[in-house]
Amino acid sequence: MNFELTGMNVMGIFLALVAAIIALIFLVKSNLRSKDPEVLKEEFLAQPKHSPLEGRNKYPALDVFRSSGTYFGVGVVSALLLTLLAFNWTQFEEEVFVPDYSLEVEEDIMVEPPRTTKPPPPPPPPPPPVIEEVPEEMVEEEDEPVFEDQTVEIEEKVNTPPPPKPKKKAPPPPPPPPPPKKKVQEIFKAVEEMPRFPGCENEAPGKGKLDKCSEKELLKFIYKYIEYPTIARETGLEGRAIIQFVVDTDGSISGAKVLRDIGGGCGDEAVRVVNLMNKKGKKWKPGRQQGQNVRVQYILPVKFQLE
Repeated sequence: MNFELTGMNVMGIFLALVAAIIALIFLVKSNLRSKDPEVLKEEFLAQPKHSPLEGRNKYPALDVFRSSGTYFGVGVVSALLLTLLAFNWTQFEEEVFVPDYSLEVEEDIMVEPPRTTKPPPPPPPPPPPVIEEVPEEMVEEEDEPVFEDQTVEIEEKVNTPPPPKPKKKAPPPPPPPPPPKKKVQEIFKAVEEMPRFPGCENEAPGKGKLDKCSEKELLKFIYKYIEYPTIARETGLEGRAIIQFVVDTDGSISGAKVLRDIGGGCGDEAVRVVNLMNKKGKKWKPGRQQGQNVRVQYILPVKFQLE
C-alpha cells in the first residue's frame, strides 16, 4: 500500500502525534499526584513482605517502572508511525502554465546580423601641396656682392685649423609597439551543436530528445518567473514578444534585447526573465563548432496569453 502525503498532511499528523504523547505524559503525572500519601502508606504497611527488597520503595503503588512496558510500546509505535510518514512523504513539483505553441513564430523576423570584427578603415590620403605665387612687390633685391682681394704671398703662412671631429650620433630609439588588438570572438547563428538549456543532463541521448527536453525546461523557467504586465493585463493585450540574446562560450547570457514587442511592457518583462538566467545560475551548454565552444545567437519567442 502506498500513501501519498503532502507536506501539510505530514506536518499535521506529526503535530497530532506529539500532542498525544504530551497529553499522555500529563495524564500519568496527574494520576500519580491524585493519590493521597496517607492512604498509600496504610496500604503499604498492610501488605506482607516476603523479602527485605520489597520494602525499598516507600510507595510501591507510585513506582513508575511498573508501566515501563506500556511506555516502551508507545515509543515503538510512535517511531514506526514517524518512519512510515517519512517514507511516504511525497513532494510535488510546482505546476507551471505554459501556453501552447510558445516557441512557434507565425511571421518571419528581420534579424539583425551578428556583429563581427571589421578591419579598420584606411587612413585618408594626404592633402595635395598648395603652391602660392609670391607677388613681385615682396621680392627683395639682393645687394651686389663685394669682391675682396684674397691673394696670399709666398712668405705669409696660413694656419688652417684642424677639421672638427665628427660627433657620434646616438642610435634612434626603437619604435613603440603597436597597441594590442582586442580579440572579439565571432558570433554564429547556426553551428554543429546548438546551445541547450540546462536540466537535461540525465536525459538519454537520442535523436531530438535532448533538444525537446531543453525546450521544455526553458519554457518552464520562462513561465515560472514571468509576470504579466499590469497594463497588458488590464487592456487584454496578448501576443508574442521576440527576444534575441547571445549564449557565450561559458554558458552565460549577454546582449539580450527585444526584436519585436507587443507593447504594454511585455518586451521588457521578457528581457528581464532572460537576464534572470545568469542570476539564478542557469548556465547553458554552449554551442560547439569544429570541437570548440563558440558564441551563438539565439532567438526566443515569449508568448503572453491570459488564462
